[in-house]
Amino acid sequence: MLAGRFRGGANKYKVYSCIGVGARSLSSLDVLDHHETLSGCLSALPTKAKVVICGGGVMGAAVAYHLARRGWGDKTLLIEKEKIGAGSRWHASGLVGAFKPSLAQVKLAQSSIRLLQELEARGRSTGWKQCGSLLLARTRDRMTVYRRMKSQSVSWGIPCELVTPKRCQELWPLLNVDDIVGGLWIPGDGVGDPHLFCMSLMREAVENGVGVMEDCAVTSVLSKDDRVCGVETSHGAIECEYFVNCAGFWARQVGQLAKPQVKVPLLPCEHYYLHTKRIDNLDPMTPVVRDPDGYIYLRERDGCLIAGGFEPVAKPVYEEEIKSAAQRCVPEDWDHFHVLLQEFLKRVPSLGQAVLHKLCNGLEAFSPDCKWIVGEAPEMFNYHVAAGMKTVGISAAGGVAEATVDEIVDGYTKYDMYELDINRFLGLHNNKRFLRDRVKEVPGVHYGLPYPFYEFETGRNLRLSPIYPTLRDNGAVFGQVMGYERPTWFEIVDKDKENPQKPRPFKIAHTKTFGKPHWFETVQREYWACREAVGLADYSSFTKIDLQSQGREVVDLLQYLCSNNVDVPIGSIIHTGMQNERGGYENDCSLARISENHYMMIAPTIQQTRCKVWLKRHLPHNGSVTLSDVTSMYTAICVMGPFTRNLLSELTDTDLSPSNFPFFTFKELDVGLANGIRAMNLTHTGELGYVLYIPNEFALHVYNRLMTVGEKYGISHVGYYASRSLRVEKFFAFWGQDLDTMTTPLECGRTWRVKFDKDIPFIGRDALLQQRKEGIRRQYVQLLLTDHDHELDLWSWGGEPIYRDGNYCGQTTTTSYGYTFKKQVCLGFVQNLDNDGVPQPVTNDYVLSGHYEIDIAGIRYAAKVNLHSPNLPTKYPDKERDVYQATRRLHEPQQFLGRHYQP
Repeated sequence: MLAGRFRGGANKYKVYSCIGVGARSLSSLDVLDHHETLSGCLSALPTKAKVVICGGGVMGAAVAYHLARRGWGDKTLLIEKEKIGAGSRWHASGLVGAFKPSLAQVKLAQSSIRLLQELEARGRSTGWKQCGSLLLARTRDRMTVYRRMKSQSVSWGIPCELVTPKRCQELWPLLNVDDIVGGLWIPGDGVGDPHLFCMSLMREAVENGVGVMEDCAVTSVLSKDDRVCGVETSHGAIECEYFVNCAGFWARQVGQLAKPQVKVPLLPCEHYYLHTKRIDNLDPMTPVVRDPDGYIYLRERDGCLIAGGFEPVAKPVYEEEIKSAAQRCVPEDWDHFHVLLQEFLKRVPSLGQAVLHKLCNGLEAFSPDCKWIVGEAPEMFNYHVAAGMKTVGISAAGGVAEATVDEIVDGYTKYDMYELDINRFLGLHNNKRFLRDRVKEVPGVHYGLPYPFYEFETGRNLRLSPIYPTLRDNGAVFGQVMGYERPTWFEIVDKDKENPQKPRPFKIAHTKTFGKPHWFETVQREYWACREAVGLADYSSFTKIDLQSQGREVVDLLQYLCSNNVDVPIGSIIHTGMQNERGGYENDCSLARISENHYMMIAPTIQQTRCKVWLKRHLPHNGSVTLSDVTSMYTAICVMGPFTRNLLSELTDTDLSPSNFPFFTFKELDVGLANGIRAMNLTHTGELGYVLYIPNEFALHVYNRLMTVGEKYGISHVGYYASRSLRVEKFFAFWGQDLDTMTTPLECGRTWRVKFDKDIPFIGRDALLQQRKEGIRRQYVQLLLTDHDHELDLWSWGGEPIYRDGNYCGQTTTTSYGYTFKKQVCLGFVQNLDNDGVPQPVTNDYVLSGHYEIDIAGIRYAAKVNLHSPNLPTKYPDKERDVYQATRRLHEPQQFLGRHYQP
């Protein structure tokens, strides 16, 4: 029995290496020891190329292939430190699945599948076999995930069906389904051979002019004026304009060879592949089985079974010790593998009778958030990265390479890549100790239950505001964003029972349900504090950037970058998008004009690296405009609610009346005994209030004064979830959740913030004018579920399909419970799709004339549609607040607001 062999003969099997044992005849199993070779490689390094690709694995080959397809073959050189396609075929599962965590990743995977099919149709061997995949569920929550996937499959274009345990066993007769509650069958999935795929891509690339240099190592990537200018190798130097880091496992080390260093946050950990010998009567079209609740997957290859998995706690490895592909196969740790072994034998009991051929421990690299790493590096223009494919490179390579090549050749891609962009990281994410801590947890996320608002438990307590200890001791439960600990909600603390001398333990937020969360009543209490008393929230994680110049250069720069008019009176705050050439949002921010030639930009937390890169790309070459990231210099405290003006008036001598300090304006205040506090009369939630940007040394003092004086006004701490609920109910769009690089202001109801008649034409103006002329093809809407029971029904958490008159028309983006509406509130985009699925122009009449439903895990709930930000009923009406329309304004605000009002 296999189980007995594992227990009694572990030492025997430890002698197997991943490269092969002794001299054996080339059986169907041992073909994995066979490596094809590439002919037509260069014998000498050229002195010049337009693009240099580092890495001859499947990702580098796919980039070379797509560059050749775009006519850049003779301008491209691929460098590989060993041989093309090197690396053991024993530690490659070859799984190809279309379902991914987001629509952007799905589209990339679908592009990869099409490429596999096209190559096979042209007679190129890839190992592609459309055998389908079967996903198993052991729990009701896992079945909920599959029901959500099934409902999303309509918009994602992935045929699939929910199946019973009996049907699961019919599809895979060897399965034990005693503990299975159901599954999801995806017939379009399959498997491939990464080595064959790589070689076929490279052969086509070479035939179309791509140069390939084997046994050549990159030693340095050079830059001039912040742009790639050349590469030094073990065979000499080469001039180039673009460099693509496709080094996979070694991508982080290759990044360190750049001058300046490029941070590619990846770290390897052990990953196991169990190979059996031949199993009689095993159908070659046996589907792939994924059992995520047991952390495992199985597939057929050449009459044998390959089994692998993603254990909950992984073992990280120092990659510096691994110099070659052969060294990526390290000795097996049977004790560590035992977690997966138990699950294999439980799921397929007959494996106990199979004969083990090999257990391979092959190292794989993972990113800190378990997502791929793609895009142009922030440290150096024209330095592109395509790495971190977390064992499924064959599934990602085609699409990721296509997107990378689009960005090189065209400057943009049709895929929305922001969630995978390398600019989502900071330097801290590349810290070796951080990576070693985090990567233990990352592989387990791959098969973990994707509950809403997932939080990592490693790499925590890293970026902390000065008031963090006080917030923690007052009941804060934290979520992490860009390494920053941000309160999500506040538990009630019993001061009598707490030991004042002992710090309260750090608590991580979790939402381990797809229905009503356990924090519902807590967030409700915080929500009403913001609407009827005073709420205090920590906004310190927001990106804060100062832009200055001696003359008007900063004004001209921002007029060019921003679609709104930024040349406003000193003290004004402007809300504006920064569009790309297609009119999409590269950034969505607020700009406070501090002085004639000084602006402070407030942007989303996740934009800290991204928006700096966008600004840096367009800064004048003469250095006339200076950019300073002041995110870590200021603690941001937001006080919101109807009594915030009364509260703050007790702490400052400045007149805070609407005539002196109107809505959407800025003033520098003294608060308490502190000075130099940048106060902004807005809250980003639609409620009355102020955001105070406080120099860090004064933060605790100002916080204590606010809490002391605010006691009479019923001040409460407020977390991110309450703020989120407020903004969703008020129909506020946020970048990274509702807005992205493909969404325009015209689509999301912000046309009135676009000033087409500015003296300086802004980036994206022509695209928006064209869109205004032709009509928009999708429209941002707010939907209120009218027949949904928030106590009993599953909730909408984003990404759900929207139906109009029974036909699919779009999907939700951000969702929340509306405590004033007493309904689930969904934001999303609606399209007018014809019979062929082609979007047609969308008008207000079209949107308002339909009957809407939202599909939540297979159940459709009726919904009422809104096109404008609602004025919510309140005990404390205020003209300033009520007139502000974040989405599609209904009236002119100037009749109510001061002359500075420039949203």
